[in-house]
Amino acid sequence: MSEANKQYAYKYDEMQSHKVADKVERRLIHTDNLMLVNVEFSDGPTNKPDPFHSHPHEQVSYLADGEVYLFVGDDEKVHLKAGDKFAIPSNIPHTIQRLTSYVRIIDCFTPLREDFL
Repeated sequence: MSEANKQYAYKYDEMQSHKVADKVERRLIHTDNLMLVNVEFSDGPTNKPDPFHSHPHEQVSYLADGEVYLFVGDDEKVHLKAGDKFAIPSNIPHTIQRLTSYVRIIDCFTPLREDFL
């Protein structure tokens, strides 16, 4: 692959994987203003939701594999399965609970999650 193509195209199997926690990995790409993150969980199903968190970044997500409960603020949990999507505005507490052994979520963030770099 030429150097020119490397800055635009990334092959999944060739991307660096970052271990976030035991059985949780992520791969990411970004431009100056937008970040795409592939998060793979192989620790499910889990007995309870992960701790709530929030961030100043806007987030849209696509559930590529598995099933989860999505928790946002004080709203009722939402059951999501592969193919479903969700959007989280800035600074809104949210989390998930994994319902299947494997879950893959594709997250997009703006601005960049500097904490992921």
